[in-house]
Amino acid sequence: MEFRHLGRSGLKVSEISYGNWITHGSQVEEDAAKECVRAALDEGITTFDTADVYAGTKAEEVLGRALKGVRRESLEIFTKVYWPTGSGPNDRGLSRKHITESIHGSLRRLQTDYVDLYQAHRFDYETPLEETLKTFDDLVRQGKVLYVGVSEWTADQIAAALRIADDMGFDRLVSNQPQYSMLWRVIEAEVVPLCEKEGLGQVVWSPIAQGVLTGKYLPGQPPPAGSRATDPTGGGFISRMMDDDLLTRVQQLKPIASDLGLTMAQLAVAWVLQNPNVSSAIVGATRPEQVRDNVGAAGVKLGEDVLARIDEIIGAVAERDPAKTVSPQKRP
Repeated sequence: MEFRHLGRSGLKVSEISYGNWITHGSQVEEDAAKECVRAALDEGITTFDTADVYAGTKAEEVLGRALKGVRRESLEIFTKVYWPTGSGPNDRGLSRKHITESIHGSLRRLQTDYVDLYQAHRFDYETPLEETLKTFDDLVRQGKVLYVGVSEWTADQIAAALRIADDMGFDRLVSNQPQYSMLWRVIEAEVVPLCEKEGLGQVVWSPIAQGVLTGKYLPGQPPPAGSRATDPTGGGFISRMMDDDLLTRVQQLKPIASDLGLTMAQLAVAWVLQNPNVSSAIVGATRPEQVRDNVGAAGVKLGEDVLARIDEIIGAVAERDPAKTVSPQKRP
């Protein structure tokens, strides 16, 4: 395993991290989830990402039990706050009340005294940004949170938060967690240049595009039985990529992966890690062998000729519009 700094901070994270969105507490049984976490640890992954909303808070509980007994100082545990965790009007968003209550719930479920990174899971238009950042700063000073970051914020939103932090003397953001893959490049035009300048690293999710970049989805054919595209929980996120032109182009990546001695999943993860602003790529799994396969991307260097061939194949099907980074105007 290779390690990278989380942005310009002193914290180092495994360049491949393990995330349990969709899987833990929903798609897979707990024993299987624990096997995946054990495989991640065995392969040198030290960074684990979750969120209070995943599986209605159950994902944090599963991860907490799976990591029990592992030396806490050897781990970097990330979680997030914003999406609803209850039915009340204050059980969502980035108000002082919800953030404070949510971190306490997350710490209890994760069975830890602190989280290494606490992330605003979306931008909250209904809460003053100063209130959110002051609450985050208070949690840092209390020792419950070591670093703060955001997820799926626009460049303008990140820049506004940094200005307030600098003016008020708050702890600065060190990271952003966006979707990023060969097929989804919306951060490249605005978010990455800002973050490079300001010292934020990207902790990217869905580098394999929810499985599309493994090549298992074939143009003109129904999704394989048991795949994410057939799952009622994850299928909605993948449906926009079930396009024959896109799937045909993905099939054309297979010779590139083969020539490099990589699986398609390894090629996809390695591709996002070529971006120097990426601190870590989050991978998920329903089986331990998927974890082991994905870790094969660690330390892989792709030549400029390979990157150019990938760009030529993917072409116009890659989404690059920065406006696709969107947070709800009103809390859900």
